[in-house]
Amino acid sequence: MSKYLLRRLMIVIPSVIGISIVLFTVLALAPGDPFEELATNPNVPPEVRANLRAKFGLDDPVALRYVRWAGSMLVGDWGFSFASRIDVEHLILQRLPTTLIVIGMSQLLALAIALPVGIYAATRPYSIFDQIASTLALIGFSLPTFFTGLLFILVFSIHLDWLPFVYRADIAAEGWRFYWEHFRQALMPVAVLGLFQGASWTRFVRSAVLDVIRLDYVTTARAKGLAERAVVMKHVVRNALIPVVTLVALQMPTIFGGAIVTEQIFRVPGIGSLLISAILANDTPVIMAVTFVLSCLVILFNLIADVLYGWLDPRITYR
Repeated sequence: MSKYLLRRLMIVIPSVIGISIVLFTVLALAPGDPFEELATNPNVPPEVRANLRAKFGLDDPVALRYVRWAGSMLVGDWGFSFASRIDVEHLILQRLPTTLIVIGMSQLLALAIALPVGIYAATRPYSIFDQIASTLALIGFSLPTFFTGLLFILVFSIHLDWLPFVYRADIAAEGWRFYWEHFRQALMPVAVLGLFQGASWTRFVRSAVLDVIRLDYVTTARAKGLAERAVVMKHVVRNALIPVVTLVALQMPTIFGGAIVTEQIFRVPGIGSLLISAILANDTPVIMAVTFVLSCLVILFNLIADVLYGWLDPRITYR
């Protein structure tokens, strides 16, 4: 196991370096200037703008700037935000936990929906439950998150007045009231992401279980007299989850993309809203750091998926 993880990490390192090179080059060559506002301000002398560009090395070659940035990243210096005037790592550490909590809870909700519904629908194909579940899953997957988010705000915040539609980080409450208010305001963002992913995964779980449940070894397990529940849970579901794990790992970029849109709708102070504000302000250090962190998270979840393969299927060995 340790040798397998070491080999996977040796593959991850070149991937991270390659992603960082591509991201840095694209951002460096993109149009725009972080000091464009200073250039249009008549009260700021041109030499001040030139000195600032020289201080931050914006006039240096792209290769030299990348080497300088990579060296700073290795020692924990992620740069300086031109818009917020604070260190980039502080901005990310403030926002990243909120995003991970919202995404984590939404994926747990998606799995809680997809696994039981998809498995039950596959064991009773073409039944009324299967048809209703497939129809609802198709509808849920077809609706984009921004539409569902606005619909939730219209129903639960405006008409029913049950939930707040703006996520607030500064809640003036203590004790259990503090956690309850955070839970209330996180319900809609989590539900929007969870229902969208749950609808997609339900169809895939159903398809994966249907493919496995017709195999010969499942028929053999039934012929040995095993109960149907034991056959499904021990022999079908575990093997059917292997392609589901692959799907979840491959959909991580889509999940983070949906989280960015959802954070904008509900004003969640996460890393997605930080990225959008940095793009609007042309804050290159923040854009680079956020996109790099999201890329590393995607690689991490793919590594976790590789490890889960061996747990789900003992035939897969870590050699």
